[in-house]
Formats: sequence, C-alpha cells, structure tokens
Amino acid sequence: MRVGLVCPYSLSLPGGVQGQVLGLARALRELGHEARVLGPCDGPPPEVGVTPLGNTVAALFNGSVAPLAPDFPCVLRTIRAVRDERFDILHLHEPMAPGPTLTTLVMSSGPLLGTFHAAGASVAYRRLRPLGTRLNARLHLRCAVSEDARDMASTLGGEFELVYNGIDLPRFAKATPWPTEAPTVVFVSRHETRKGLGVLIAALAHLPRDVRVWVASDGPETRRLQAEAAGDPRVEWLGRLSEEEKAQRLRGADVLCAPSLRGESFGMVLLEGMAAQTPIVASDLPGYRNVARHGQEALLVPPGDAAALGRALTRVIREPATAATLVAGGEVRAESFAMDRLAERYVPLYEKAIARARAAP
Repeated sequence: MRVGLVCPYSLSLPGGVQGQVLGLARALRELGHEARVLGPCDGPPPEVGVTPLGNTVAALFNGSVAPLAPDFPCVLRTIRAVRDERFDILHLHEPMAPGPTLTTLVMSSGPLLGTFHAAGASVAYRRLRPLGTRLNARLHLRCAVSEDARDMASTLGGEFELVYNGIDLPRFAKATPWPTEAPTVVFVSRHETRKGLGVLIAALAHLPRDVRVWVASDGPETRRLQAEAAGDPRVEWLGRLSEEEKAQRLRGADVLCAPSLRGESFGMVLLEGMAAQTPIVASDLPGYRNVARHGQEALLVPPGDAAALGRALTRVIREPATAATLVAGGEVRAESFAMDRLAERYVPLYEKAIARARAAP
C-alpha cells in the first residue's frame, strides 16, 4: 500500500504531531508499505521519505502558537505532490489545520483518513462549524488520539475511531544518559501558558537547594520566565534540543516534570519519559490520565499548584523506592503504545477508508 501522511506543522521543528507522523511513516515502512510524509520544512527535510512543501510562519491555532504554512506556494506544492505521488490513501493529521492538510482535504478526490489530535475548546471550530462540517464529511474515515480529541472533533459531526498515539521505544530506551552532577528535573515542552512552565518556576521555592532543573525548548514566554527565575543557579536553559539530545536528557534526568494547565489531549511527553525509564511528575489532567495512573506510572498533582508540584518532585528525588515503582510501571505502560503496534492498527483502517471511497457515489 502506498500511504501519504500529511502534516500541517513544520517537520524541521520538534512537536507531538510531527513526531507521530514521522514515527508512523517509519513503522509503516517496516511493515512493508510505501509511506511518504508531506509537510512544510524550515530547512532540509529531517529524514528520508519527506517531501518538503515550504517554510512556515508562527500562527495561533487551537490555543497554541503553531508553525503553519497557509501560503499559496505551499498550496500549489501540496496539490502537485498529491497528484504526482498517486497514493492509495492520504492520511491527514489535523485535517482542519490551515496549510497542507486542509488543502488536501479540499482538493483530493482519493481516499482520505483524518486523525484529530487537538483537545479542548476551539473558537475556529465553533465559528466555522457549517464549513467545517462540510469539510469533515469529505473524510472517508475519522480517528482521534484520545477521548478529549474525539469530543472536540465530534462537534463537526461524524463517527470517530479512537486510535491512541504511539512511541518509538528504542529511540528513548537505548539513548545514552546525559551526565548529571546533582538530582535533576527536566522540562521539555514549549514555553507557553498552558504548558505550565511558570508553575515549575514557582515550585523552585519548594525544591531542595541541591536539585538542578533542565528547561528545554523555547516559546513566547521564555524571556518572562527567565526573568522570574533570574539569579537561581539551579536552572539551566537549554533552548531547542535535537531529538537525540532530548532522549539523552530524558534518560539522564532523575524526574520528568509535565506541569501543563490544560489542553492536553494525550500524554505523549509522559510516554517519552516512560520509554526513557525516567520517573514522572505531571498535572492531573484527563489527557495525561490516558497514559498514566497516579502512583503507578506517575505522581499526578493538581494543575497550577506549585507547592504540590514541588512536594511531588522532592518525593521522587528523595525516595528511591517511589522512583523505582514509577519506572517499572512506566516501562510496561510504554510498551503497550509501541509505534509498530500503532502502524498495525492503522493498516486495516486504511483499507476500510479505501473501500468506503470506492463505494461512494
């Protein structure tokens, strides 16, 4: 089967959707299928099997700043790539996102499967519901990565298959741990309000003085949060990391902190920590409860509670038995979300979408 996976976000930048698209393409190839990724790239394609569709701009989408390519040249490149590649099935990730996925949804006459990732409330979905409903009806099969994502997408109508995200286990499990000189907490999400980095900065007052904090990535709140933490030598601002270094940092850290406040449809970052055999402290959100249970795979704390976050992080660092329990539970949990299993789940869904397309008038 020849599968085209279309991503709306820059494949040159780290991100949950981008990682899913690239990882799924690799897993499909391992199963013997031809899989090609179409998406914008700010620079060279990150790996083989990628067709770059142009550069991106930072745009507000689903409550977050996303690297999208809604410009006309990208539209033309998308149409040309879809026409020339002659895919058996086109798999659109975030079908309603401006850029390549929306262009493919509007212009393609072939079989279309859409996967919806975002969760929460969408102003665009609400305001453009009549148009979105008509576009959504063009999909021959619809999937959602979590119950929250399904609830949001279902406002456009139709039925949805629940297909959880997958993770490339060996990439994290076999990474060389980054060396540390003290107990270390790592944060690897974008610096925006909903990701809760400000709560971690506030939690510094509740952490032991010998603990170090690695802050990866960047975002619109980086400078403000750096100012809030100014003068605290425990914090190291790493900036954007390569996927290889991110895996090494996760492996080397004593605990992964995921203090998001809202808008998490699926705990991908938690699975990465589990695969890296790192204990996790995270906010008690529905999206995170998709993959982690309190006391078994993670310690879950009330969102926005800096004191509770600090106590949980300290507990993991100071109690080896607690850390070991979380690591053991996390390894088992991550195995059930292996990327090769996700690819095996999607293949019959592709076949179902193709059959529906053929039967459609």
